[in-house]
Amino acid sequence: MANEDKKDFNAMLNDSKDMPKFQVITDEKSIEKYGGDRMYFAPPIDYDRVMRLVPYGKLLTVGVIREHFAKASGADFTEPITAGIFVSIVAWASFQRKNDKTPYWRTLKANGELNAKYPGGIEAQKEMLEKEGHTVIQKGRKNIRYYVKDYENALYSL
Repeated sequence: MANEDKKDFNAMLNDSKDMPKFQVITDEKSIEKYGGDRMYFAPPIDYDRVMRLVPYGKLLTVGVIREHFAKASGADFTEPITAGIFVSIVAWASFQRKNDKTPYWRTLKANGELNAKYPGGIEAQKEMLEKEGHTVIQKGRKNIRYYVKDYENALYSL
């Protein structure tokens, strides 16, 4: 996201944009990829509610959150693009608040990858995760990415 300092992420967090809602998709490749045609869209505030549940030392992935929403709503899957955007909105909204923080740094991308789109980027998330006892490792030589080592062992069950 650009111009984060000029945006009111807490307003975005509380704008449901007519969600939750369902959409039936017809693209065969997507149906095959996601295992069905019934796609769910959760509002941004729902991501915040789930991300707040994760206790100190535990982790979530965006994929786990999406699976949780799909199962709870009876959908085949939760829309992945808005999920990534809404997780970032949760992070920035929390960052903009003085109190009532959401522990967004505990929510990782797929395969335990850190999220460069969070406030302060990889370095800030890495620091917060290491304070909670996690080990962050670097992978790649040119396209360097950072992951929580053995993140699966620390996943929080929704």
